[in-house]
Amino acid sequence: MADIGFYHLLRTGPDQALPTLLGRTLKAGQRAAVRCGSPERVAALDTALWLTPEPDWLPHGTPTTGNPDLQPIWITTEDEAPNGARFLFLIDGADTARLSDYDRVFDLFDGNDEAAVSAARLRWKSAKSAGHALAYWQQTGRGWEKKA
Repeated sequence: MADIGFYHLLRTGPDQALPTLLGRTLKAGQRAAVRCGSPERVAALDTALWLTPEPDWLPHGTPTTGNPDLQPIWITTEDEAPNGARFLFLIDGADTARLSDYDRVFDLFDGNDEAAVSAARLRWKSAKSAGHALAYWQQTGRGWEKKA
């Protein structure tokens, strides 16, 4: 079973929240897969991660750049982790049918979009009924607060 954290974004988008989470993932010696909602989003996130000031180095790749086995962070639209990632990040409402393949899953959703919040609630219910360990984090003015 996976530990799944739902991250309710209220102050920033995933482009601002992901670098810190991905930096912590790499610091812990883990690999990550980031599943996006579209190929355009993969390209935009690829650029954003190269340009992020903190942390200043987030080595990653995409299906366009190739060599997934060499990439500590793999950004894709596919439900896969060809880099051997045990941590999965879901953005743009992306979902996975393979929750149990991961140790940790980070589900980041836009708290200012009611459709995204409703979809996250459905993913929560599904993961809970499957027996996964769940946590809910909400972004506030003071940072992340664990709500459940």
